[in-house]
This record gives sequence, structure tokens and C-alpha cells, in this order.
Amino acid sequence: MSDRGRALVEVLTLFGLGSDADAVYRTMLRNPQAGIPQVADQLGWHVDQVRQALDELSRLSLVRPSWEVPGRYQAVAPQVGLAVLLSRQEAELRERQERVAASKVALERAIEEYAEIQRHQQYAGVEQLLGIDAIRGRIEALAHEARSEIMGFAPEGAQTPENMTASKPLDAEIMRRGVLLRTIYLDSITKDSSSMSYAQWLVEQGGEIRSIPVLPLRMIIYDRKVVMLPMDPENSTAGAVLLRGVGVVTALCELFERVWTSATPLGAAAGSTDDGLTPQEQAVLRLLAQGNTDEAVARKLGVSVRTGRRIVAGLAARLGAQSRFQAGVEAARRGWLDAAQQAPRADNVARASSHQANSPRDPVTTC
Repeated sequence: MSDRGRALVEVLTLFGLGSDADAVYRTMLRNPQAGIPQVADQLGWHVDQVRQALDELSRLSLVRPSWEVPGRYQAVAPQVGLAVLLSRQEAELRERQERVAASKVALERAIEEYAEIQRHQQYAGVEQLLGIDAIRGRIEALAHEARSEIMGFAPEGAQTPENMTASKPLDAEIMRRGVLLRTIYLDSITKDSSSMSYAQWLVEQGGEIRSIPVLPLRMIIYDRKVVMLPMDPENSTAGAVLLRGVGVVTALCELFERVWTSATPLGAAAGSTDDGLTPQEQAVLRLLAQGNTDEAVARKLGVSVRTGRRIVAGLAARLGAQSRFQAGVEAARRGWLDAAQQAPRADNVARASSHQANSPRDPVTTC
């Protein structure tokens, strides 16, 4: 093929011409008097294949019916046919540009209307979110707006496959933008391979992960300016609130930092007391001393009731106790309760931070 022929092929391809139509068009340009049978012979095709190519060329205005011979087609000169085709594509492009411009106007109007709705929904720095759709939508928007850091408590224990699948693209996009992601999970995730794989993936992407036996509630902090909390800590699906007040956000940032300091980095071995109590066992003793049932203990540890009871039974056996009451007495006699009460704990920190938020101190913009 000559350089001129190759140039024509490139031009026709740019205009969206298929390979069959391209071959027929160039054959007709070389042989203006050839009819459909002759074109088919020259190309070694069936006449139906040539007719299909002619249909495409006709739609593109590159062939026209002959004025002299009925049933024959004439190739339109490239400088004419391609100019018509170019004008058509330019018109389509202008139409698309107009639709894009109209879409931008509509989007700006929708954003303004949504912002107005949000302003009406907010009261004294508090915004309520009702339902999973509203919560997930707000999480996506806040994550997209985050610029420096997102901190969170994840107190559910083993993460569900659905939750990890939904979170992974969002987490990846956050860290790709250089936003620091710090999350504290329950120690119980170390017993779940899927949750651990996800946590390790977060670390590989640049996130920082730690764990602790018990967390007070689910919480997400965006850029130390906005905090999302569940309306009901026992049922995170019931709804959520967004808090923007400087005082309460400062206190909750302090809560996170204190719990972060006492939590164990992912993969590191947790320490134990002189009596051999693990952080999880210390947490169980605290929860039992507070009067929690086996079910409540298991839920706060993020484990099954069966596992929670096994931990309680193990402690009772080590204490040589036959009942909860006897176990409590013996634990107090050995000083285990004192050790457990003195250990860093998220619930004490939460109460201290809550008091701090309500104390008459000078407000600060960040924590």
C-alpha cells in the first residue's frame, strides 16, 4: 500500500469507518464504474458482505446511488464526503458540549439545594442522619472531603465481608490522596483471618492500625473538625449524629489519642500483668465488676457469647472459684481488680473526655 493509501486508511479509521467499509470505499475510488458484483470479485467476498459495507458507507454519506445506472453506487470524493462527515461530527460535538454545560448548571443547582437542606437539618453544630443510606452517603462525602487525617473506633470485632467490600475502594482512594487513616479495632479481630487480612492491607497502603480489648462506641473523626457517632451505641444502624462543636470535637480527639496510646499496634504482642493477666482478661474483669452479663461482655469484646463464657470460665478456674460472686471476691483478694481498674481503658477515658468537653476551658480549633 502506498503512503497516500495508508494516509487515507488512517483518516477513515479516525472517522469510525469499519475495515470492510474501508476496503469497499477504496476499491470503488480506484474503480468508479465497478458495480457490486465487480467489487465483490475484486475483494474475493460474497455480494452480501459488500452490500453491508455499502449500507455503512451510505449512512456516512461516503457513497450515493448512481444517476446513470440503477442499483449501482458511486463513491463520493473524499474531500466532499469526509467534509460532510466532519461537519456532522462537529455538530454532534457541539450538542454534547451543550449537554455537558447544561449538566454542570444542573449539578451546581443541585449542590446548592442540597447545601440548603443540610443547613436546615443542622442545629447547634449537630446533624442527624437517619438510616443506613443516609449514613453511608455522608461517610462517602466526608471521606472525599478529608484532606489530612481520619481517625476511628471499630468496636464490632470481626468485620463482615460486605462491610470490607464496601469500604475497600473508599479506603484506597483516601490513602491514595495522602490522607492518614488511623483505626483502632478490638483485639478479637486477630482471631478472624479475613479481618486481619483487611487490616494488614490497610497497613500496606499506608494506614495505621491498633487494637484494644474494649472500645466505648463506634466513632469516626474527619480532619479533627467533624465527628460521626451512633445515636444508639448498641445499634449503629438506628442512625448517627455529626458533631462540629469545637469543644466536643476537641474532647473526642483527646479520647481517641488516649485510647490510641494504650492500644497495641497490629501484629505486636500485647503485654500482661505480673499475675499473667492479658489486656483482654483485664477488660473482662472490669466488665464483670460493672455487672455486665455474659452476653454484654461478649458483645463489648467483639466475640461470640460462647467465647466470652470460655474466657470467664478460664478466669474462674484460675481463681479456683465456683461462682461469679466467689470469683469476684477472690479476684479482689489477689488484687486483680485493682490491676484491671488501673489499666488504661477506653470507657474511663471516654468519661474523662466528656467531662473535659463540658468544663469551662478556652476553646481551641484543633486537638
